[in-house]
Amino acid sequence: MKNSKFTLRALTEGAIMVAVAQILSMIKLWEMPWGGSVTLAMIPILLYAVRWGLGPGLLAGFVFGVLQFTFDGGFAIGWQSIIGDYLLAFTVLGLGGLMHNKKNGIFTGTIIGSLARFLVHYVVGATVWAAYMPDEFFGMSMHSPWFYSLLYNLAYMLPNIIICLVVFAAIYRPLGKYLRGEDLKKA
Repeated sequence: MKNSKFTLRALTEGAIMVAVAQILSMIKLWEMPWGGSVTLAMIPILLYAVRWGLGPGLLAGFVFGVLQFTFDGGFAIGWQSIIGDYLLAFTVLGLGGLMHNKKNGIFTGTIIGSLARFLVHYVVGATVWAAYMPDEFFGMSMHSPWFYSLLYNLAYMLPNIIICLVVFAAIYRPLGKYLRGEDLKKA
């Protein structure tokens, strides 16, 4: 009985976190011209992944990716872009769940999940989106799609990562037991 109650709690919390992430994704602090934006949306997904672990985190990231493609305009140029920029990129946020039950797991998990997401966008940007590389970006001449993708994706992913780390640092002291998932051990 305890196991089914625990599973129900995990699914319920996951659904709430995905819904909150979707709502936060609609509040864009800054948006890039070909997709990618600075939002608070990664916070609930990373929090859920670190609290519940790798499997639930990957599932929440995948569901969030589907919702992003469906409701955020689905800015893609082909099936490779849909799989890479939406399904895979948001799923790997769940890799933060590797830090489940670790002392400062929320911070390390945020870095792992966020860097994995950046890496997916970076590879997709340099391969799938290479044909759309401008001659000039951020005042620099662009000759390599890999360098262009690096600059483009860092422009929104780096602020997203910093925002997540700052928010988690600000709430770590008062809400640390929830960020570490300690409240789940009593359930």
